Amino acid sequence: MRSLSPKAVSAAAEEQPENQPQEQNLTRRNFLKLGIGALSALAVLEIGGASLVFLRSRSLEGEFGSEIKAGEVENFPANSVTEFTDGNFFLVRASDGGFLAVYRRCPHLGCTVNWVAEKERFYCPCHASSFDKYGDFENQPVPRALDTFPVSFKDGMVVINTADFQRRDRFTPDQLAYQ
Repeated sequence: MRSLSPKAVSAAAEEQPENQPQEQNLTRRNFLKLGIGALSALAVLEIGGASLVFLRSRSLEGEFGSEIKAGEVENFPANSVTEFTDGNFFLVRASDGGFLAVYRRCPHLGCTVNWVAEKERFYCPCHASSFDKYGDFENQPVPRALDTFPVSFKDGMVVINTADFQRRDRFTPDQLAYQ
């Protein structure tokens, strides 16, 4: 075999046209750079997408944080309590026909209170506090009554505005809403 002199090698390299791309080998270093770059771009896209979902408005029609049409006035019998799990409230209909929307969150620790129909009481499972039918507290350690939501009436429907809760210390009859 004949070896080429350095002058011959450089002359052969000069003979290649400039518009032909030179062949590049994919080295380990280049492969790792490409892989890390692709994974970083994917992570940025995922974080950006998750951030947009987190920041979007949660007050969708008919869900907690918006106005919820509970139903027709006639569908709620007098002296009843109806739970709306998705709306996070109980709709209380008094014996005289008034309505009260009671928030399901305990004002003491924020636990979800439950309605026990047999005892006609709300109970907090976190610390055994109880509330009467209108959300008024009966024993310690809870400091005040359950919060409420504004109740309004539109076209014979009971509408609850869960975007605006009302803090209260005790229940008073003027908190009931009438059609």
